[in-house]
Amino acid sequence: MLSFGVLEARVTVLGSGTSHGVPMIGCTCEVCGSADPHDRRSRPSIYVEVAGGPSVLVDTSTDLRQQALAHGVRQLDAILVTHSHADHVMGMDEVRRFNVLNGGAIPVRHRRHGPGAAAHLPYAFEPPTQTGGGLPQIELRAIDGPFDVAGLTVVPVPLLHGTLPILGFRFGRFAYLTDASTIPDGSWSLLEGVDVLILNALRHRPHPTHFSLSQAIAAAERIGASRTWFTHVCHDLPHAATNRALPAGMALAHDGLRFTVEAA
Repeated sequence: MLSFGVLEARVTVLGSGTSHGVPMIGCTCEVCGSADPHDRRSRPSIYVEVAGGPSVLVDTSTDLRQQALAHGVRQLDAILVTHSHADHVMGMDEVRRFNVLNGGAIPVRHRRHGPGAAAHLPYAFEPPTQTGGGLPQIELRAIDGPFDVAGLTVVPVPLLHGTLPILGFRFGRFAYLTDASTIPDGSWSLLEGVDVLILNALRHRPHPTHFSLSQAIAAAERIGASRTWFTHVCHDLPHAATNRALPAGMALAHDGLRFTVEAA
């Protein structure tokens, strides 16, 4: 079983929606037209801040600029990439502003094997020899196991997104798992002792590459966290009505949700 000390961090859910976001373009359903701000879901990402320590962004969503402005993201010491789908990496160009604020390049941690963000953004990851041109300054670092970000220990949790291997991340007693359809046998032990969990739950109906709500509830019950928030939620799940039907200790996340966790 993993062992951690006590180090507090604040987690901000920057985005809690799917690749389309909610409301979806051209949709007139009840959730897309909802007046409840909790039903407005930008693309999925979280921001982890350790008091007096590092600030870590998990995924650079398509909506990163708006998320950073809305939720006061000003410091960025590292970026962790769960996988290379567009809604998780297409905000990488916004790193340019953080390069200015930081005065240098930002480390980006990613899976060593399989297609990466470079396939979407070759101009950023394999830039031309010319200088200038507004390129984000990025230092790619492969993830092969647990690693450290300025004193914050991060444990990668292998997941399957359909048949695509992706990563979740554990920070102390908090774990962030998005876009999963399967938690492999070898990953359950990495989640022992998690007290706060964010886990994807797309909708009620089954989906080939994402947990449905019932599947996410079952996985959350097996992990046994005292608090679970569901993310990567589509327009099939109205925030208030869905929360009323969920088991105790479980709720849909929403953009701007903040809470404190034991991160080490």
